[in-house]
Amino acid sequence: MRIGDAAAAVGTTPRALRFYEQRGLLPPPRRTGAGQREYGPGELALLGVIRRLLALGLTVSDLAAVADRLPLLAEDARPCGTPEREGAVGAVVVERRIALLDAEIARLTRLRDALKAGLGDEGPG
Repeated sequence: MRIGDAAAAVGTTPRALRFYEQRGLLPPPRRTGAGQREYGPGELALLGVIRRLLALGLTVSDLAAVADRLPLLAEDARPCGTPEREGAVGAVVVERRIALLDAEIARLTRLRDALKAGLGDEGPG
């Protein structure tokens, strides 16, 4: 399967596939005699895992830190979020992302509270 078909199959663009390859999330695919990238079922499964993890809120940098373990997830049919899969992805990376999200939630909550306090009795109501 060529890059355009592979990208469409996982709901992204050829540019994203090249980016994943460049960042080390996706190993360089086989090439045709003409130099075009060719993707098989294994690469498509890996791309599906990458897309799902990104959709869960992990970043490309998070995934790059555990890129060597991503193929394990592609081979595993269990749903994301089980303890075994989090271990395969790198529980430390997931926990770090959760801590960053918690910190951002706390920051936004403080901002909201400060804005509310600034409105006082003049606010809409």
